[in-house]
Amino acid sequence: MASEFDPVDAMLAVLDLASSAARTTEDIFTGTSHPMPSGRIFGGQVLAQAIVAADRTTDDDRVPHSMHGYFLRPGDATQGLTFSVDRIHDGRSFSTRRTQAFQEGVPIFSMIASFEREDPGLEHQERMPDGIPSPEEVARARPASTVQPMSRRLLDESPIEVLHVSGDLYGVGLPDAEPRQAVWMRARRSLPDDPALHRAVLAYLSDLTIQEPVLRAHGVTWARQGLKVASLDHAMWWHRPARADDWLLYVQESPSARGGRGLSTGRLFTRDGELVASVAQEIMVRVP
Repeated sequence: MASEFDPVDAMLAVLDLASSAARTTEDIFTGTSHPMPSGRIFGGQVLAQAIVAADRTTDDDRVPHSMHGYFLRPGDATQGLTFSVDRIHDGRSFSTRRTQAFQEGVPIFSMIASFEREDPGLEHQERMPDGIPSPEEVARARPASTVQPMSRRLLDESPIEVLHVSGDLYGVGLPDAEPRQAVWMRARRSLPDDPALHRAVLAYLSDLTIQEPVLRAHGVTWARQGLKVASLDHAMWWHRPARADDWLLYVQESPSARGGRGLSTGRLFTRDGELVASVAQEIMVRVP
């Protein structure tokens, strides 16, 4: 009898990259993808894998603080991936890496990330919004599901639990037309304690729902016939350490959409109100 599919195990497996012998100018890693109903690689997976690959080439006392990446082509979830890491710079406090993801010799994602040796310094942060109900309250108030079959499979097979504070965009009903939302997220079960893994999983989940403020601003749901959405780029800044298997509040908004492109920004907070990370992503969006 086949064992039951565990989405968290699948995520951990794809983040466990295999390394090849270092070349003169680059380090090579290989990996796989977890299954996706659409057959396309989930962008957050490639983000996380690219960070894992780059992190493997830095000293142990350096952690990622920022990344900027471009999605170049759709990835095929049935094919393997190769990650090439260029060691661009190693200074006293910062290291810079360029990571490219390839399939069949063609780049599908390109990223530059910076790593730092953390030192004491000035510190402040934006406060978490007031009045946000807890994830337990959101779960209790959640209405009966109206999720379409494809979206339901995508949600059930995701390693990340997602709770929309003001209702999701998976059904056919139109949400309130405003360019912002708040979402609670966490891994579906406990993860190993490795801080590098939690930073990678934060990158993974940062690509979930970040496109939705653009859609929500216009009363569009994922069930809209003919809707086409594709991530163009992604930027992330890690501010403070956090566990990805504890509830995190993802506050998102879209400041602009025009010319078939929409921009969303997001901030990730712990339940205690610590600002963990900031995110920005631009998407291509076509609404018939």
